[in-house]
Amino acid sequence: MRRLTSGAGRELSAKGDIFKSPLSKTGPRGQNNLVKKNKTAARPGSAAQQPADQQPDVIPDVIIVGSGAAGLTAALVLAERCHVLVLAKGALDGGSTAWAQGGIAAVLDSGDTFEDHINDTMMAGGGLNRRETVEFVIEHAPEAIQRLADLGVPFNADSGALHLTREGGHSHRRIVHVDDATGWAVQQALIAAATAHPNITLRPDMVAVDLVTDRHRIEPVEGKHGAATGGQQGGQQGGQQVWGVYALDTQTGHVECFSARATILATGGAGRTYLFSTAPRGATGDGIAMAWRAGCRVSNMEFMQFHPTCLYNLEVKNFLITEAVRGEGGHLKLPPGVPGGGERFMPRFDRREELAPRDVVARAIDHEIKRLGLDYVHLDISHRDPEFIRGHFPNIYERLLGLGIDMTKEPIPVVPAQHYTCGGVLIDMAGRTDLAGLYAVGECSESGLHGANRLASNSLLECFVFGDAAANDILERWDSFAAPPPLREWDASRVADSDEEVVIKQNWTEIRRFMWNYVGIVRTNKRLERAAHRIKLLKSEVNDYYSNFRLTSDLIELRNLLQTAELIVKSARARRESRGLHYNEDYPQTQPAARDTILVPN
Repeated sequence: MRRLTSGAGRELSAKGDIFKSPLSKTGPRGQNNLVKKNKTAARPGSAAQQPADQQPDVIPDVIIVGSGAAGLTAALVLAERCHVLVLAKGALDGGSTAWAQGGIAAVLDSGDTFEDHINDTMMAGGGLNRRETVEFVIEHAPEAIQRLADLGVPFNADSGALHLTREGGHSHRRIVHVDDATGWAVQQALIAAATAHPNITLRPDMVAVDLVTDRHRIEPVEGKHGAATGGQQGGQQGGQQVWGVYALDTQTGHVECFSARATILATGGAGRTYLFSTAPRGATGDGIAMAWRAGCRVSNMEFMQFHPTCLYNLEVKNFLITEAVRGEGGHLKLPPGVPGGGERFMPRFDRREELAPRDVVARAIDHEIKRLGLDYVHLDISHRDPEFIRGHFPNIYERLLGLGIDMTKEPIPVVPAQHYTCGGVLIDMAGRTDLAGLYAVGECSESGLHGANRLASNSLLECFVFGDAAANDILERWDSFAAPPPLREWDASRVADSDEEVVIKQNWTEIRRFMWNYVGIVRTNKRLERAAHRIKLLKSEVNDYYSNFRLTSDLIELRNLLQTAELIVKSARARRESRGLHYNEDYPQTQPAARDTILVPN
């Protein structure tokens, strides 16, 4: 198996050279005057690559919070006309994108169709997908793959065509991949392109605290006091105007006020709300919590996806065993020493067996673990040819071998773990939120693509398509964006350094544990009530701590973690049925009518 990039990638598409960049310098919108000259446009080799304390005073046109697939996709599109500031929470490659193993779903095979991919997505989504969103994303998938190939992503190829694998819930082979480390390859290509672009400034180690809105203006706008109460989704009518973001520089300990005409949240999901998660350390629901506090509605937060197969190992945490292992013939079995040991159990739960959607497989594993008192079940692909396994899953093979597990000869112990946040900030087809000047893309948003359950490998795809859509909407509507007004700097004059950091650690651990136990794969009314009670008690304590002590990244994350947990529990308690990823034993049936859970800030 070899890899193809750039020009070779064009030849592999069924439609030939399918990607024509709408941002070409000779394109229909031209270059006009959107890139500010002199003081506001970054110079090649300067702001984009220098340390923060050596950067010139560059005023960004657009701020993007997050440096993963969605954020950098938007940045590269916008940078053809605007100066873009990208704030990364930690390292530029520290988000979820780099952790994605499986691949990107796209219709590229002659036997596959857009309609098949749409139907698979809708079936997995349990009736809550918005069909227009599904069609929009899937029909733009080949373009997204072409653009990545042009950036140099070395997709695997076989016999002169892109190698396509299959994952659970898909009716065809349509997963484009780079071995079993697709996200890492994509992340590196995007970072390289963004770093090289003179109109993109990358700032790592910046932890977003809150959005800057009209209430932070030095001269308040008449009739706008405090947070908004909703507004018109997509229409940007009413409510607060967003002017940027306050962010903590973890290197200096200072909170800076960043302002721009438009702001894009690309902050990822809220996986670390749970004790066991495949998400990186920084996935604490920051964008969702900030948008909620500013006045945005959030939708379908009860739908937290649990990946069925995370490695069970007491020393190694959060190592995902990709869906593609089951897609390529891996079997789920009970371990030896229990009734039925060594036998497959998925045929008892679903006719699609190991290729059933993730929610079905995760609940089946959870059921067997609880029924038999197990710590894990087995995922076994050792019946396949060893060379096939090593060739398709080289990174997983090497990692497991280092832990004493040879997946070519023996099964892999696995357990479910939280994996993806299907709900988020409610957006329209252009990524617009309820607040003027604010967009949300990627896992922090709720676009209607995933519904009640995400289909495997649709998540990276959503990042590329909506990152592009939001950026193009900003460019097309640029004349409607006003320049930022004078804004208040962050006031830290009335806080002290904390002498009780253990409070943060204790509360963080408590939240993650009760969310796992009470708001996990299987829920009940009583468990949700207990979780809500714990959140109410913790809110007072955390808010008091936040008000009196100097900000740290841990404190910011704790505040967001608790806010996100509250949104998840409120949404779960509001849904009196079982649908998709939300399973409540007190409401095991699915209602005839599918309705979104939409929470509106007070």
